[in-house]
Amino acid sequence: MIPPPAYPAILSLLALSSTAFAADPEPSTTSAACTASSTSGAFFDLRPDAAIKAKPDGSRPSHSRGAPLTDYKARGFDYGSNFTLNICNAVVDPIEDVEGIEESKWQNISAYYVSKGNYYSLGYQSANPISRGKELVLQYTGGSPCGKKSRSRSLSSRGAIHAGTSYRDYENEEEEDEPPSKDKDEGDASKGKDDDEEEEDDVRRKSTTIFFSCDRDTLGGLAQVSFIAVDPEECNYVFKVKSAHACAGAEPHKPGSVGPGSVFAIILVVAVLVYLLGGVFYNRTVGNARGWRQLPNYSMWASVWSFICDMFVIATSSCARLFPSQRGYHYLSGSSSTRARNNRDDENRLIDQYDEEWED
Repeated sequence: MIPPPAYPAILSLLALSSTAFAADPEPSTTSAACTASSTSGAFFDLRPDAAIKAKPDGSRPSHSRGAPLTDYKARGFDYGSNFTLNICNAVVDPIEDVEGIEESKWQNISAYYVSKGNYYSLGYQSANPISRGKELVLQYTGGSPCGKKSRSRSLSSRGAIHAGTSYRDYENEEEEDEPPSKDKDEGDASKGKDDDEEEEDDVRRKSTTIFFSCDRDTLGGLAQVSFIAVDPEECNYVFKVKSAHACAGAEPHKPGSVGPGSVFAIILVVAVLVYLLGGVFYNRTVGNARGWRQLPNYSMWASVWSFICDMFVIATSSCARLFPSQRGYHYLSGSSSTRARNNRDDENRLIDQYDEEWED
């Protein structure tokens, strides 16, 4: 049996663990929008495929990175309507009067189609593609209402109203003629409001699933969007995008993170420190070495340093010969040829002097 003082500690541990799991159920693979990283190390960057809005004069923005300036179009073929969508961003061309969507959220729609003059949203924008193995998937949710319940909602509400008024108890007619109490009216109003909110939450909404395929031969380097399928209740629409940016690549170096070069430099520094400190400790304790001889392989490094010094002297002396001579310096101190000529003249005068003394 667990002693009573242990209960608060156990409860606190459980609370912390549940909070941690609820805060981050799925670790994000990348922080940049419209990018994804797989567990195998592949990196996908779809930002060049996201259409952006042109400037008021029609020119391309400086940060466009070659992105298209118009929305993507996909033919519906047997569906009866064509589709307009964007990748990671909301559609460039604004739309109005979208079925089942509040006006304040029209600017966040990333995919839609038009049927009989009515606009139907296929979901709000999302910049979080997911890598599942070799497949790259992007989903939009929260579109216009769909399914059987949304189509029969108005009919069912009207039926409920008529059903409530079709019965009348004539035996208690006098009691019913009395005005209802205020509290009862407020309770019925609040109950009806809660029912409306529950019905609003239960309504299924259209969504979009986009599968990306690697294709380096796309026309003009632009992504190509194709409509694939829709479920029987017209709630989930599937598209396929062929793009060169859907091909796996190497993840760029992030500012503040340690890159491959930094890792190699750290390993090299650690290895050098271990070599020096270990060698010094060994030579000092075992070999009783002092001074520079404590360094590991001192004789080898000393010979290497002597070789470097000799090569430096040879190189500098060879380079000094290539410089032009300075005339002023030679006139002041005299060149080697001048000194040799003077020496020969002195010798000749000395010989002449000895000859004269010998003749005398």
